[in-house]
Amino acid sequence: MRWNAKTDRNQAEIVAALRAAGASVRTIHRIGSGLPDLLVGYRGRNYLLEIKSPAGTLTPDETEFFQSWRGQVAIVRTPTEALAAIGAIDHAPEPR
Repeated sequence: MRWNAKTDRNQAEIVAALRAAGASVRTIHRIGSGLPDLLVGYRGRNYLLEIKSPAGTLTPDETEFFQSWRGQVAIVRTPTEALAAIGAIDHAPEPR
């Protein structure tokens, strides 16, 4: 586990918006190996969200994870995108 893994500046704002919408949120960015930053539970479903800054790009490990993962995963840059990714609002995030 990577204990010194950095977080994006927008992470706290995104986590707060998700929790305000009634979602359970666990930060999992410290695990590494390309796993996304957040595990989110909302209305009986689980979501994996990778937080990026407006200009941020995926690392090689993240790219490999996104290409090989057979379940849901999304890149989000704003609270609105995060809420859309879990279905809390209708605005769709940019395709990955």
